[in-house]
Amino acid sequence: MRYRLFQQLCASATCAFGVSIGVLAGGGYVHADDWSEFRGPMQNGVSPSESLPVSWSETENVRWFTKLSGLGWSSPIIVGERIYFTSATNAARESGASKDVSAADLAGRQLLSLVCLNAKTGEEIFSKIVFEQPTDAPTIHLKNSHASPTPVASQGKIFVHFGHQGTACLDLDGNKVWENRDHAFPPTHGNGGSPILCGDRLIVTCDGGDAPYTLALDAATGKEIWKTLRNVDVERPFSFCTPQLISVNGVEQVISPGSNIVQALSPKDGSVLWSVRYDGFSVVPRPVFYRGTLFVCTGFSSTKLLAIDPTGSGDVTDTHVKWTYGTSTSVPQTPSVVCFENQIVLAADGGIATGVDIESGKELWRERLGGNYSASPLLSGNRLYIQGESGDAIVLELGGKPKKIAKNSLPGRIFASYAVVGNDLIIRSEQGVYRIGQP
Repeated sequence: MRYRLFQQLCASATCAFGVSIGVLAGGGYVHADDWSEFRGPMQNGVSPSESLPVSWSETENVRWFTKLSGLGWSSPIIVGERIYFTSATNAARESGASKDVSAADLAGRQLLSLVCLNAKTGEEIFSKIVFEQPTDAPTIHLKNSHASPTPVASQGKIFVHFGHQGTACLDLDGNKVWENRDHAFPPTHGNGGSPILCGDRLIVTCDGGDAPYTLALDAATGKEIWKTLRNVDVERPFSFCTPQLISVNGVEQVISPGSNIVQALSPKDGSVLWSVRYDGFSVVPRPVFYRGTLFVCTGFSSTKLLAIDPTGSGDVTDTHVKWTYGTSTSVPQTPSVVCFENQIVLAADGGIATGVDIESGKELWRERLGGNYSASPLLSGNRLYIQGESGDAIVLELGGKPKKIAKNSLPGRIFASYAVVGNDLIIRSEQGVYRIGQP
């Protein structure tokens, strides 16, 4: 059945997250075709559909393509029959991003916008400027964009985050409800981590070049509720991680990884419930909570995957890390991980896919994909979709030794993760947005 695996994972998440099936932590109801935040309605890269297309190209299985004028690596989200994402346009350019983005494209004044498309036709409904980034803004990495964090939607509102440039809430028609530009931390390489909703709180990470912290804003007003410093010694404090909300024994925890530390915070007041120390910076992958275990990637430097028992209190580095796996060749530094049956599946930046037993940390299989990867993989039934930076995408069939069943190509670079609407994929490239579906 179409929703069989998704329902099983929802049931697992019901136990793990302490929320009922079909209800977001942010309080808004999840519709069958909504993909309302980074990594989807269950926050773990699992598609509710098991009937996604396996093959596509620039001309094959394309329902529509919409060319874009700006650049951004935020993933699309779906609310009803609308697609939302953020974008940045160099104010000095008359056209959009070129095929080969240069430092000049990413420098200077940028117009930071929320864009909305009709999900059925691809027609642009609106593009509204949220912030104007000044000409003296800090430079960013050539692989990054000025619009990399993915929006999150709940109860008729869209929350957008542009890192050090600010955070805002808009209605579904792009009208601004509030903005907060008080947290202009010094960035390194630009922005990245996406916001999440925890009840009436919007949580973002502010891991810049100095005094990194996690921040909670009032979702209704944008006012600061709490701010929790990392309080860990680190030479390179910058990171770009999206937090994760879980519930353990009836207690909600905001899991917030950063450089050299992952903290579990109380969404109510930001107090630290527990923490684990490690050696790593520029942490990007979003944590995953599966069958009672939390899986955290440690970023650059000493790249590892940690399996953590989240039931502890205080510094639990020496007591609650169940196992540690991998190196920079096998553990992703940018893509998030995904869980399937008894394994956690990794797609490393350099093109190595690996399956690891969730109980023991033992490597089950390894597959060389080729290419480079930044987007997070998507699981649909027993099929894993892994999107490469060059535009090539690999589809693996999982179960025993994985089988490569398709390789698909689109023009231009792709760093954004997939979204799902019905049985179709929404893929954002640097040139535009595709809706991929079978006849």
